[in-house]
Amino acid sequence: MKGLKIKKLSKAMNGLKIVEQVTANFLPGRITALIGPNGAGKTTLFHLITSELKVDKGEIVYGDETITNLPPYLVARKGVGRLFQDIRVFGNMTAFENVATACYGPCFETPWFPFFNLKRMKSINNDIRERAFHWLNFVDLAEKKDHPAASLSYGQQKLLAIARLLAGGFSLLLLDEPTAGLNPVMIKNVLRLLEKIITEDRSKTVILVEHNMGVVNEVADWVYFMNEGRIAFFGRTDHVLGDKEVREIYLGL
Repeated sequence: MKGLKIKKLSKAMNGLKIVEQVTANFLPGRITALIGPNGAGKTTLFHLITSELKVDKGEIVYGDETITNLPPYLVARKGVGRLFQDIRVFGNMTAFENVATACYGPCFETPWFPFFNLKRMKSINNDIRERAFHWLNFVDLAEKKDHPAASLSYGQQKLLAIARLLAGGFSLLLLDEPTAGLNPVMIKNVLRLLEKIITEDRSKTVILVEHNMGVVNEVADWVYFMNEGRIAFFGRTDHVLGDKEVREIYLGL
């Protein structure tokens, strides 16, 4: 099972230190939350892990491989998937088609693959169809399989985006504010889904950026509190959320 290790990671932009000397360890089979005030560097940390921003100093190790500053597509091929704050589903495609797109491997990047594998294509397409239906059912969207993604509710689109990550076979899931903008019922649906992901596959590593402390308290096993680009506090969820300094800086209590 692969875990993620971040060692003394630093990033500056326009002379400002956005992330500074961050060291953290994210274990498989566990949901880890990144919390902290806006501008603390949480989303930037995700950008660095996925190589959307280049690391200035430090190292990122996933499993036994260093992935620091690899091209983003190679980071994804190592098993790192991300849910963005702004939901990036294909609105004109059905829910089924959205998930099916994640099932096609790198071999399909060449237009010649189907022509040279005509005998295999029926079997491949049947397998992809089964996988897409499986993950739609996993997130409770099977009944919406033929609906355009744009017609789904905001919360359903988030579930669809998570289904696509799961269909893509990513073993490290970076979830940026997965419950933001959701009503209480949908928040519970997302929380049940996160717990289901970890329960059914202990090799998955889930990291979420979250501002809803009720969500963090309910699903997170471990918490890193970031402030001004640094890890200011970390530990068990109850330990961090109950810390006086964290409550003063972040919760204003």
